[in-house]
Amino acid sequence: MAFCSGCGTAVPDGTTMCAACSAKAPAPAAAAGGMNENLAGALCYIPGAGPIIAIIFLLIEPYNKIKFVRFNAFQALFLAVTWIALWVVLIIIPFIGWILIPFALLAFLILLIVLFIKAYGGNIFKLPFIGEFAAKQAGV
Repeated sequence: MAFCSGCGTAVPDGTTMCAACSAKAPAPAAAAGGMNENLAGALCYIPGAGPIIAIIFLLIEPYNKIKFVRFNAFQALFLAVTWIALWVVLIIIPFIGWILIPFALLAFLILLIVLFIKAYGGNIFKLPFIGEFAAKQAGV
């Protein structure tokens, strides 16, 4: 499923016009810049480099106009900030926090893999709290 570049509404595959705004629907395989919008959204969740890639997609046209990419970029950034806050809290808590760090890291990596797969599949997968805030920022 692609998203209208004019209004961001989901456009079913095979249609040539957006039902909401009558704009020409984008080709489902590529965004206006040539990269698949699903791939652009998924790249935001690469461990380590995801926040940097998300910032780049928020700054570079045409990706900063595609609501699907914007949503995934904002969600990846907010998830990175949440991870840093959790990391600091676990480091501050002696012994128990230090023991929980590897388990939290494993859970975080699994979450990133799930988000990568969902974004690559073209699904908007909202995390609790973070996803709603990202949707407001992206206008989804």
